[in-house]
Amino acid sequence: MANEKKELTRREFGKTTAKTTAAVAAASTLTGPFFPGKVLGANDQVTLAVIGIRGQGSGHIRGFSKIPGVKIKTVCDVDENLFPERVAYVDKEHGYKPGTAWDMRNVFDDNEIDAVTFATPNHWHALGTIWAAQAGKHIYVEKPSCHTVWEGEQMINAARANKVICQVGFQNRSRQNTMAAMKFLHEGGIGKVYMARGLCFKPRWDIGRYPDGPMESGEEFYLRTNNSGKMPTYTREYLAKVHYDMWIGPAPKRPFNRNRFHYNWHWQWAYGNGDTGNQGPHQFDVGRWGLNKDEYPEKIRSMGGYYIFDSQQNTPNTQTTIFEYSDGTIFEFSTRGLFTNAAGQVRIGNVFYGSEGWLEIDAGGNWKTYFGYDGEPGPNSENIEAEESDALNTVGTGVGGHFGNFIAAVRSGKQSDLTCDIEVGHRSSVLPHLGNISYLLGRELRNEGHDELILDDPEARAMLKGDYREPYVVPNLS
Repeated sequence: MANEKKELTRREFGKTTAKTTAAVAAASTLTGPFFPGKVLGANDQVTLAVIGIRGQGSGHIRGFSKIPGVKIKTVCDVDENLFPERVAYVDKEHGYKPGTAWDMRNVFDDNEIDAVTFATPNHWHALGTIWAAQAGKHIYVEKPSCHTVWEGEQMINAARANKVICQVGFQNRSRQNTMAAMKFLHEGGIGKVYMARGLCFKPRWDIGRYPDGPMESGEEFYLRTNNSGKMPTYTREYLAKVHYDMWIGPAPKRPFNRNRFHYNWHWQWAYGNGDTGNQGPHQFDVGRWGLNKDEYPEKIRSMGGYYIFDSQQNTPNTQTTIFEYSDGTIFEFSTRGLFTNAAGQVRIGNVFYGSEGWLEIDAGGNWKTYFGYDGEPGPNSENIEAEESDALNTVGTGVGGHFGNFIAAVRSGKQSDLTCDIEVGHRSSVLPHLGNISYLLGRELRNEGHDELILDDPEARAMLKGDYREPYVVPNLS
């Protein structure tokens, strides 16, 4: 793996001093007192709460509940319509019924809960993580780690000051095939790597236009994507069980609209980051990892648009961003939501180019190499045996993967056991955020050195941080 443990530079999110600890305790009137994280033994039960239980959160419930010694005590979501199905699943599969809560602060007040997972919309990642850290809970937070760059810095500060384990949901970091591919690259398997591409070629259909307020009882809506599924009709009866002000949280207050709620929040800047910051972060992480880049790129230029459709989406469906590092290495990232061909055999994944050949790796960690002008096939994930990882196997039950890695680290209490600690995940999350800032401003961004972001552009620098609605204000913990 790339060396993610080296000492951080002076602004690299390392301000975890006594001053930070004091700031953490006093930063928000909504937070509770400081609780140090609970120390668990290797065989102790880990009591968990899942926050955000639709979509990816449903996957959290299924995945974590299968790990021996893990009990999901509470499922939490602002949409209470989701509770019956999720509770019934756990009861059927594991023989107990988790409790429910619509306000995550009730979860943080529960001293029996050791750890929480977040599969909320992006705009809730930072504040939820900070509140959880201040309550002494270990944290698994989905990608991207944050909605803005500045938020990620505060999340790191909170985790360090409160001495809790914090994992970001970049699952490739815990895939042995992907680890083997990164090792192959870093050991010179395709020669000197000078360029990488990240690919997010994922069809996304027109989300349409809807008036504000509840939908009519007979109206149906279908999410028309490659993984299409019938969506709820958001009638007055349905919305009576939705705590919408809490859902909005730190974002600007706006009336309910079906296109600003479940799933379609991804395509609204106030809550999401488009596909560049949705599916894209996984490939940004693999790209940065394969290039072995801990520093930030010196130049960022992004272009694209929302083509073909006319809807309420305000993020692009086609976008290409070019990152250039100080040594001349190039990282190109492209999101295509319309009809398109693959790059080689990859639609969602990465391609690395070296002096002797290239490596293609898909979203599942399957990889192949090709060499010379004729593209002669070389080593691949089928004939290169992946090495076992101590961090993945410390669960001791044969349950590995990213969820298992998090639980193993919670039990050991060792940040070093994580395959994607918050600092590692944040560095990868910064890249799509910088690309989106360049896209929105329509110009190239430049960084000075390895640790200072866009100092020569006050307008762009201001976009590193969001504006927050009282009382859901992300605190400054620097």
